[in-house]
Amino acid sequence: MDSSAVGKALIVVGLLVVAVGAVLLLGGLPGDIAVKRGNFRFSFPLATCLALSLLLTLALALLNRR
Repeated sequence: MDSSAVGKALIVVGLLVVAVGAVLLLGGLPGDIAVKRGNFRFSFPLATCLALSLLLTLALALLNRR
C-alpha cells in the first residue's frame, strides 16, 4: 500500500469520526430507545449502534482494499 492510499484512508476515517461525533453531540439518532420513569433511566442506542457498525465496516473495507 503506498502512502497516498494510506493518506486517503486516513482522511475517510477522520471524516467518519467527525460525523459520528456530531451525531452523538446532537443527541443520537431517531430510533434510539430511551425510557425515563421516576428514578429509573434506561437507554439503548439501537440506531446509533447500527450506524456505527455500518460506518466502521465501510472504513475497514476501504482500508483492506489492495
